[in-house]
Amino acid sequence: MRPAASIDEVGAFRHLSEMSRSLLAHGLRYVRFPKKTPVLKKGQRVSGTYVVVSGNLRVFTLSPDGNEATLYLINPGETCVLVLNCIFNDLLYPAWVEAGPATQVAVIPGAIYRTLFESESAIRDMTVQAFSTLVFRLMAELEEIHSYKLEQRLTHLLLLYTSAAMKIFNNSLSILQLMSICAQILIRNPISHHVVK
Repeated sequence: MRPAASIDEVGAFRHLSEMSRSLLAHGLRYVRFPKKTPVLKKGQRVSGTYVVVSGNLRVFTLSPDGNEATLYLINPGETCVLVLNCIFNDLLYPAWVEAGPATQVAVIPGAIYRTLFESESAIRDMTVQAFSTLVFRLMAELEEIHSYKLEQRLTHLLLLYTSAAMKIFNNSLSILQLMSICAQILIRNPISHHVVK
């Protein structure tokens, strides 16, 4: 059985200076979350940065009628830009986060992460990449919403995630689960077809 994932498997943390490694070791903790476990809730004070080392985290919001809307997923090696924004600007968390299957997260206290950000170029690069990746995803999503009909967006989603699921899981059960998720999206959002032209 493969040993548990660690922060050392995340590129930005592989080549830290000895001083930074020592600082990180003093505050770093690992947390395992079973699937669907709430990790953060809207309005919560954030004490540190969450770096996913295995599994994933789903960041979502709730519509006024109580429907969940996924904002983005945080995959292994990634951190949450909303958490980063909170620790750098002393803000409350603006969404909800739940764990995917077999998720382990490295939690780095905010003060330590800010110190690493100042002293380690790899941490600055990871932080900037997290923000730029989210901005790119947001722009692509906005383009898709404004340029494509619902059926075209669903087809694109199926192709994108089915391809990824086949690479990762390589079994038909995962594809069926993905198709089930897409069907649930359509059931929950029947009005979207009339709104998006």
